[in-house]
Amino acid sequence: MKKWLSWIIFVIILISSLLYALTFFDIFSSSKTENVKKQKETNKKVLTFWRNNGNAAENKAYEELVSSFEAIHPSIKVRMKTFPYSDYEIRLRTELATGNPPDVLTIDSPTLALYANTGSLLSIDSYMRKEGHIEDIPESTLKGMSFQGDIYLAPLVESSIALFYNKRLFKEAGIPFPSSDPNKPMTWEEVREMAKKLTNLNKGVYGIDPAQGFNDGESPAYFKMPLLWQFGADVLSPDGSTASGYLDSKEALKALQFYQDLYYKDKVAAFELPPDPFVSGKLAMTVLGSWTLKELENSSKLKFGEDIGVAPLPREKDQVVPNGGWALGISSRTKNSKEAWEFIKYVTSYEGIKKYVNETGDIPARYSVAKNFPEFNQYPKNIFLEQAQKYSKNRPVTPAYPVISDAIKTLFEEVGLGGYEVGASAEEAVEKINASLKQIQNQ
Repeated sequence: MKKWLSWIIFVIILISSLLYALTFFDIFSSSKTENVKKQKETNKKVLTFWRNNGNAAENKAYEELVSSFEAIHPSIKVRMKTFPYSDYEIRLRTELATGNPPDVLTIDSPTLALYANTGSLLSIDSYMRKEGHIEDIPESTLKGMSFQGDIYLAPLVESSIALFYNKRLFKEAGIPFPSSDPNKPMTWEEVREMAKKLTNLNKGVYGIDPAQGFNDGESPAYFKMPLLWQFGADVLSPDGSTASGYLDSKEALKALQFYQDLYYKDKVAAFELPPDPFVSGKLAMTVLGSWTLKELENSSKLKFGEDIGVAPLPREKDQVVPNGGWALGISSRTKNSKEAWEFIKYVTSYEGIKKYVNETGDIPARYSVAKNFPEFNQYPKNIFLEQAQKYSKNRPVTPAYPVISDAIKTLFEEVGLGGYEVGASAEEAVEKINASLKQIQNQ
C-alpha cells in the first residue's frame, strides 16, 4: 500500500513539474515574441503626418491610404493626426515656429508661398521631376504647387465650381435649361437676365446666389476672385509686386459693379438667405463646388438630374474657374525626408489617387486617373473635370496671400452687403495688399 502511494505521489510531482515547465516555456516564448515585436516596432522609421479633418469620406480614404502604404513599406510607421479645419493652420504655424513640426503635412495650395518663403517647407522639385510623373498633372495645377520655380507640394485632387440650377423653377418661368457643354458657358449678362425672370419676391424666391453669400475663411476668395478674372481683371501684377492697376483696374471695377447691381439694382440676389435655400426651392441658381454633388444626390427633396441641373461656370470676357486645394508637403526640419517622399509619392500616385477618388468622388489631379473613372466623362462630373483641366486658374502664389484673401473678403462685403462705392472699396483693398507686399519685400 505504501509502495502504491509513493508511486502516486511521484506521478503527481512529475506531472506538476511538467506543467510548470510548459507554463514557464510558454511565458518565456510569449515574452520573447513580444520582445521581437517591440524590437521590430523600434526599428521602424516613424513618420508624423498632419492634416485638417475632412468629411467622413475623406477621413476614410486617408485611413485606407496610410494602411496600404504601411503594408507595402513594413519598415515605415505613419502616425496620422487630424485637426479641426478652424484650428489646423494655427496649430501648424505654431509648431513650425517652435521647431517641432510633423514630417509630412497638408497645405491649402494658395498659402503655399507663405510657408515656402519662410523656409518651413522642403522643396520636392527633384523628387517630383524624377519620380512624380508630372506630365500626368495639368500645368495649371502644378503651377499652384510651385514657388519661385520649385515644386513644394504634390496634389491629390483638384476642385472646381459650376452653376447649379433648379429645373422646376426654370420650367415654371418658361426658361430653357442652360447648356451642359463645359466649353459653352453662359455669360454673366445672360445669367442676370435669367435671374430677373426667376426672382419672385412675393414667394421669397431669388434668382441667384453668385458667389456663396458672405462667409468667413477662404471661401470668399475662392468663390469671388473668379468673377474678377472673368471680367478680364486680376488681383496682382504678373510679377506679384503690386495690386495697383490690377485690382482697381476698369475691368475689376466693372466686375464689382456687376456684382453690386445683382443685390441693389436688380434685386435678384439676397443679402441673407434661409437655411438650405437651393434645395427648398427659394433659390433658382447658385454657384457650388464639385464636392457638393454627393450631398445633393442624396437629398430627399430633389432628385439630381430630374430637379437639379448643372451648367459650366458663367463667363464674361474670359472663361475661367478657380482651382487648388489641400496638397502634401514635407517639413524642412524632417530627419526622414526619403521616407516622407515615399509616403507622398504613394499617396499622390495613380494608385493612391484612385483609392482616394473612389471613396470621395473628388476630381483627380492626374489625367490617367480621370480616364479610368467613366463618371468623369459623363454629365455632370465632366463639367468639373474639363473646367479644372482646361480653364482653371490659381489664386496668387505669394507670401502675402493671407492678406489678399482677407482683402478680397472685405472688398466684396463692402460692395455687396454695404453698398459702398466700388472704386473707393477697391482702392482700400489695393492699399492693404500693397502694404503687405512692401513689408515682405523689405524683410
